[in-house]
Formats: sequence, C-alpha cells, structure tokens
Amino acid sequence: MKNWGFKIAKPRIIDLDTANTKAFEELCEKVPSAKRCIMCGACTATCSAANHTSFNFRKCNIMFRRGQFEGLAEELDKCMFCGKCKLVCPRAVNTRAFIYNMRIFLNDLNYKNIK
Repeated sequence: MKNWGFKIAKPRIIDLDTANTKAFEELCEKVPSAKRCIMCGACTATCSAANHTSFNFRKCNIMFRRGQFEGLAEELDKCMFCGKCKLVCPRAVNTRAFIYNMRIFLNDLNYKNIK
C-alpha cells in the first residue's frame, strides 16, 4: 500500500459497536426529552457559559451518548444552569435536567471508581 504521509490517529477513532451507550439509556429514563435532541446547536449558540469559556453542550451530549466520559465532568461543571438553552431548543429538550443528571451520573461513576 502506498504511503500518502498521513493516517487516522488512534484517539479519533470511535468504535460505536463497543461504545458504552447504557449510560445514555439510563439518562433517557430520567429525562425522556433527551431522545428528542437533534444536536442542532441552538443550545450552544445561546449559552452564557460558552460565551466566557470553552463549554459546548452539543459536544458534551455527543461524548455522553458515545460513552466517552474522560474530561466530561470538568466540562459540565462550566454550566451555570441559566436556562437559555432550554428556552431556545426547537425540540423542547429539558437541557437543564439533562446536564444535571449527566453530572449526577458522572459523580456516581467517579465515586464507584474510587472505592
């Protein structure tokens, strides 16, 4: 095979067949509107935290859905729960409850890993 001088970096490869999607399924039991998210980015566009930090709710949502929890708790801690994202969501996703329950799940996960 010819060497073209580039390759796909290992960290960027996401194997969705082995991804831990159980966490998102559990989250949807608590916040059923989470299933309606089409990841349009309206929440991120109006986010107060995103204007002052690198917070991106859409990115956090994707990471959580794929089971990529590394660094996610620190990212979610940037949310100020102002509620602007909930107001502009075209699918009426309860983003505040979404973020709150993601935080709870990640705190429980960290607690279980420590013990």
